[in-house]
Amino acid sequence: MERSSAVPTGGSSRREATRQKLYEAAVTLIAEQGFSATTVDEIAERAGVAKGTVYYNFASKSVLFEELLRHGVGLLTASLQEAAEKSDQADGTKVDALDAMIRAGLGFIARYPAFTQLYVAELWRTNRAWQSTLMVMRQQVVAVIEDVLRDGVANGEFSDEIDIQLTAAALVGMVLVAALDWQSFQPERSLDDVHSSLSRLLQGRVSGSR
Repeated sequence: MERSSAVPTGGSSRREATRQKLYEAAVTLIAEQGFSATTVDEIAERAGVAKGTVYYNFASKSVLFEELLRHGVGLLTASLQEAAEKSDQADGTKVDALDAMIRAGLGFIARYPAFTQLYVAELWRTNRAWQSTLMVMRQQVVAVIEDVLRDGVANGEFSDEIDIQLTAAALVGMVLVAALDWQSFQPERSLDDVHSSLSRLLQGRVSGSR
């Protein structure tokens, strides 16, 4: 699978293309040297644009990074939602939908590892101006999985004793941590291999809780 240091493209307009360059430059530099050490001048140079172009598109470095996070997490959420919808259209079970979402999450992380590393790191920080926005974005990701779990309880596929909020958060965490471990320490493993392992865990822990 093709890998990228940043996040997926979100549009084809000239301005969107410029913003994408800035996203890619920012996520690469911040992954390399940290947010505080990265300057707007460096971002502009890496993106191949004038410094003024950064401020034309974003009010500050903080705004740029917050928008980068919002953009990437929004597209991750959309990819999970699409996976669940496709599973439903194929008349799959809710476990099938969760399994499809795990694969979609792994695919996203495999393609954009630097973005994912930054996202996970920022979740643990409490001193950022965008912390409240990040919490809202995290909940958007978790909510997609909560919906599937809730539907599974409603149709009797899952036990009504399941803790929907905690289980959804645990599944998100499982995918994030497993994928980053895979990318960092076991890169020789294929996406199919990693997905298969997590799929077995899902089958044993979620579907087995009926």
